[in-house]
Amino acid sequence: MTKKIIAIDLDGTLLHSDETISTYTVETLKKVEALGHTIIIATGRPYRMAINYYRQLGLKTPMINFNGSLVHLPEQDWPHELDIRLDPKYIWKLLDIKEEIELDFLATEYRDKLFINFDHRDQIDPKLFGLKEITDELELVANKISTGPNALLMKTRAKDKYALAQNIKEQFNHDIEVDSWGGPLNILEFSPKGVNKAMALQHLLTALNLDKKDLIAFGDEHNDTEMLAFAQTGYAMKNANPILLEFADQQLPWTNNEDGVAKQLEQLFLT
Repeated sequence: MTKKIIAIDLDGTLLHSDETISTYTVETLKKVEALGHTIIIATGRPYRMAINYYRQLGLKTPMINFNGSLVHLPEQDWPHELDIRLDPKYIWKLLDIKEEIELDFLATEYRDKLFINFDHRDQIDPKLFGLKEITDELELVANKISTGPNALLMKTRAKDKYALAQNIKEQFNHDIEVDSWGGPLNILEFSPKGVNKAMALQHLLTALNLDKKDLIAFGDEHNDTEMLAFAQTGYAMKNANPILLEFADQQLPWTNNEDGVAKQLEQLFLT
């Protein structure tokens, strides 16, 4: 059997709604990897909020974070590491229009740190950032920004986050990427222009001397469109945002809470 590269999103895809991975899924992915297939986490999450899942799965492969602006081998030096930064001017541009975009907070995300503006500090849920509490040291002020972040994250009170994402892209002349989170939270995430999971996977395939024809991918949300279109076979979860379906080759009959990824991999490789 040809060895496959399997790119998997986390939230809404591999993770249950309570942000856990089932024992069944962990065991299934380990069996698939033992057959020689390569499993890649491809997530919009920052490194600090994905590394525990990487360790739980026992992975040794590169990981894609921030929708592609960070491609790295966790806790190791890797000559093919990709670390793309967003021009910090967009931090201040977004804060300049914070009333117009109904901003609750804006967070600047780096591999190992973040800063958040405190205009609506009561709206900042520490769990959203993998933290126990929001401390004063995290306040976003100009003298803390010495380099551009890998990504920006904002929560808005706007009723239609998808329309807002499009409006912001147009306002900034499509010079940045704006994607939405799934679920009920009105969260938008910003990446440098041209950065997405497909771009990151192409970089990774080139670095590992692998072929796109052997790539399969699983996703559920707006930020997975390019990845599913790029893969030889792209699977949308049963719970996927309808926006994603036209980019997928197939929609799974199972949701993330039903271990859809593991069930599909079991059918493909273990039966």
